[in-house]
Amino acid sequence: MKRTFSKIRLSILGGFLLFATYEAVMHQLRGGTSDGTPSIHAFCAFGALESLFSLFTAGTLIQKIYSGTFVLLIVTVITALLFRRGFCGWICPFGGLQELMGRLGKKVLGKQLKMPVKADGILRYLKYVILGLTLVMAWITASIWMSPYDPWAAYGHLGEGLQAVWAEFAAGLIILVVTLAGSFFYDRFFCKYLCPLGGFLSLVAKISPFKIKRDSQVCTDCGLCTKACPVNIQVAALETVTSGECLNCQKCTAACPTEGALTSSLSFRSKRTMKPLTVGALLLLLYFGGIGLAKVTGNYQLLPAPVTAETVITDTESLRGYMTLQDISFAMKISPDEVYRRMGIPGDVPADTAAKDLGEYIPGFDFHSARDSLAE
Repeated sequence: MKRTFSKIRLSILGGFLLFATYEAVMHQLRGGTSDGTPSIHAFCAFGALESLFSLFTAGTLIQKIYSGTFVLLIVTVITALLFRRGFCGWICPFGGLQELMGRLGKKVLGKQLKMPVKADGILRYLKYVILGLTLVMAWITASIWMSPYDPWAAYGHLGEGLQAVWAEFAAGLIILVVTLAGSFFYDRFFCKYLCPLGGFLSLVAKISPFKIKRDSQVCTDCGLCTKACPVNIQVAALETVTSGECLNCQKCTAACPTEGALTSSLSFRSKRTMKPLTVGALLLLLYFGGIGLAKVTGNYQLLPAPVTAETVITDTESLRGYMTLQDISFAMKISPDEVYRRMGIPGDVPADTAAKDLGEYIPGFDFHSARDSLAE
């Protein structure tokens, strides 16, 4: 049971990691235009949290965040309300990457290390500090402020080569290396100590009715449940697991050798229990059912709308790097010649060149400065 369950859950996490990796590579190849591939930020629910202030105060979303990102946030919060941090334990591709490193570490070392209790207790507060700092700075700057420091963003751009990643995500790359090294020695290193989305979901999970209960009359005190927990919850010493840290990965219940000693249920009062795989199946059904509903109703957008002659942009800050010179001409209602003149672009540069690629034709070209000249 334990071995089969472990293979299934790890396969699910591995599948999401492969999908996210494929999408990240395709984004580098196709770009983030209306017929391209979403950026790794659009696929992360945390981007919607970063964009909340801008949405409420200005009615706009920050760059690279779309309605679909808010759908991901909504379904992730709903899963947290019902299944605690089940998103982290079953779906998150970065969590899957950490688990793969953890399994590698266990094979090499023969075991995984445990952080000293005092250090563990202090370090867990880091993710809440990062959560607060990231949201405040994102709301102040109206941008994905965390991006340069984001290890997941650094991972998603590895297809561009280490030199390119270092130029744009140096801090994120360092944190990625620290995360992988930490996960080699300690289970779910980033999830426990550094993940701001994990910190947010931990707070939401505190009001979840989902519980893992230990029957002390049946329990043999073997301690296998505590040993299996990737976030070091002392399951064997508790009657009910209520910690917001719980990933609901169900590794503890799957590891329990005694029938009925450790059970899961979705209500504080209900005695109806669920098998570990049932928990995972319900969580996945809820998550992807929500996304499917959003798609059917036309509310799941992860890419910008195509730029046409009818598009109107009056604020130059709304111009994006994926837009071509022709797109900018359409959107700003300025003739192509005038766009070239104001932005200081040589006439032999093709009109279908994306703004972010102009540096290939004009050494040292700064799109953000050049686009301000269009506001004349």
